[in-house]
Amino acid sequence: MIVRDRADTLTLLTTLRGSILLRVAPRLLAVFVLALGVTLAHAAYPLPRWPLATLPFTLLGLALSIFLGFRNSACYDRWWEGRRQWGALIAESRALIREVGALLPEDAALAHRLGGRIVAFAHLLRDHLRGEAGAGWEDWIAPAERDWLAGRQNRPDAALRRLSGELAALVAAGRLSDMLYRILAERIAAMTGIQAACERLRATPPPFTYSLLLHRTAWLFCIFLPFGFVQTLGLATPVVTVILAYAFFGLDALGDELEEPFALSQNALPLNAFVRTIEIGVLEALGAADLPPPLLPVDHVLT
Repeated sequence: MIVRDRADTLTLLTTLRGSILLRVAPRLLAVFVLALGVTLAHAAYPLPRWPLATLPFTLLGLALSIFLGFRNSACYDRWWEGRRQWGALIAESRALIREVGALLPEDAALAHRLGGRIVAFAHLLRDHLRGEAGAGWEDWIAPAERDWLAGRQNRPDAALRRLSGELAALVAAGRLSDMLYRILAERIAAMTGIQAACERLRATPPPFTYSLLLHRTAWLFCIFLPFGFVQTLGLATPVVTVILAYAFFGLDALGDELEEPFALSQNALPLNAFVRTIEIGVLEALGAADLPPPLLPVDHVLT
C-alpha cells in the first residue's frame, strides 16, 4: 500500500511510485506511436473535413468514463472490505488474548500457547489469501503442532480448531466453566467469520465479462481517437491522445489492482504490517519486554 504525506503539486506531477504510470507505459507508447503516424499521414494526405468527427468520441468517452468510475468504485469497495476485515481481526485477536489472560491468569504457559496460535493464525491466513506457502508461523507453535498444521489443506481453519480444542479440553477438565468458554468461543467464531469473509473476497472477483468489456472499449477508444481528432487538433493529436489514454488505461489498471486486495501489488493491502500489529498486541498482552517494531513504509510502500 502506498503511504505518503500530503504532496505538493510538483510532487504529484512528477512522482512515479504509486502512479500506475509504469504499468500502463507500454500501452501509452503504442497509442502515441499510432497517433503520431496518423498525424503525419494526415499532414501528407489531408482527409476531407467532417464536422461531426469528434462527436462520437465525445459521447463514447463520456460513457466510458462513467463505466470506469462505477467499476473502480466496486473494486474500491472490495479493497475497503478487506481492510475492514483485517481491522476486525486485529481487534478480535487483542480481545481474545486479553480475555485469556483475565480468565486464566494462573496458567502462563497456556496463555503463551494460545497467544502463539493466534499469531500463527494471522500468518497462515495471510499466506492462505495470497496462495503462498509462507513462513514465520512455525516460530509461534510447538514442533508437533507445526507438523500437524503443515499437512492441513486449510491451515488457518486448522489453527482455530486446535485453539478451540484446547479450550474444550479445559472445560472437560473443569478448569473453565461453560459460560467462560462461551466468551472465548465467540471470539474464535468471529475470527472464523473474518476468514470466511476474506476467502469470499478472494474467490469471488468482479464479473470477468464486465472487466473485459471495459478493457476492450478503452483500447478501441484510444486506437480510433487520433482518427477522429486529427482534423481538429493537428500536430497536438499525439499529446492529447496520450493524456486521454493515460486517464482511461490508468483507471482500468487501478481497478485491476484494487479488485485483488490481498495480492502483492503496490496498491494491495499491507498484510505483513497487519500481522506484525497482531504480533505486537499478543506479545504485549503476554507481558513480553522485547517487542518487534511495527513495519514502516520503505520508499513509500508499506508491505
